[in-house]
Amino acid sequence: MFLLGATALIWSSGGLAIKAVDLPPMAMTGVRSALSALTLAALFRGRLDLSFTPARICAAFSYAAMLITNVAATKMTTAANAILLAYTAPVYVALLAPRLLGEKTRLADWLFVGVTLTGMALFFLDKMSAQGLWGNLVAVGTGVSYAAFTLSMRAQALQNKANASPVEGVLWGHALTALIGLPFLLPELSQGRPDLAGWAGLAYLGVIQQGLSLALYVWCIARLGALEAILIMTLEPILNPVWVAFGLGELPGLWACVGGGVVLAAVTLRGVAQVRPQATKSPGKTG
Repeated sequence: MFLLGATALIWSSGGLAIKAVDLPPMAMTGVRSALSALTLAALFRGRLDLSFTPARICAAFSYAAMLITNVAATKMTTAANAILLAYTAPVYVALLAPRLLGEKTRLADWLFVGVTLTGMALFFLDKMSAQGLWGNLVAVGTGVSYAAFTLSMRAQALQNKANASPVEGVLWGHALTALIGLPFLLPELSQGRPDLAGWAGLAYLGVIQQGLSLALYVWCIARLGALEAILIMTLEPILNPVWVAFGLGELPGLWACVGGGVVLAAVTLRGVAQVRPQATKSPGKTG
């Protein structure tokens, strides 16, 4: 539980680090993903199955889209808006799972969808610049990409439960993102950017915030119940805007705070509600 809390803490620092590095989103994403791919390949060497399956290819492309849109949204709007709108991903999973995976969406799921969409709409009530508005829309795209990644991993699990680790899909996603983003770094290098502090920030984002943190997450999630994992990982969207507020003085608008609270509460309560029936069905220990 302590290490999963540390993972959430590391993930939550991404908003501040992205804001602090003076690079365009595509260049930053390319460097971060190149470092992340190398880190993951080193940490999981000898344990990776890098073969291609349709589900894994979809996971790689959707993860790459999630990485790119998240960095772009964080640069364009507030860190709070970027992370909390990304957390609407379960809405799209609930809407698409019946058609794509044949899994039922219950009445409670539709209620959750309605509440979360209401919270998402509140983000757009704040007065913001045109760039901020586009940033919010890009952040919604992050949520859609996150949902597509989740559905891809779920499809992989249904096809082959023994080979449903997220690591390979994430690694291919980072490799694809690096391939797309690194060419955008060349004009920046010709202008002497990033500086030493920028390279330090990129190293942190790639090696620790994306690379090491995933290794920690995979290790922890295999040793914790789903309920503990859900509750601990809510630290990420809570702390992400806090670090940016303290570090850069960026504060989300009132409606974004209200909408974020609605989204976070709905996602957490839905996760808890899904886990509890499974826990009651599990046989207890004897002896």
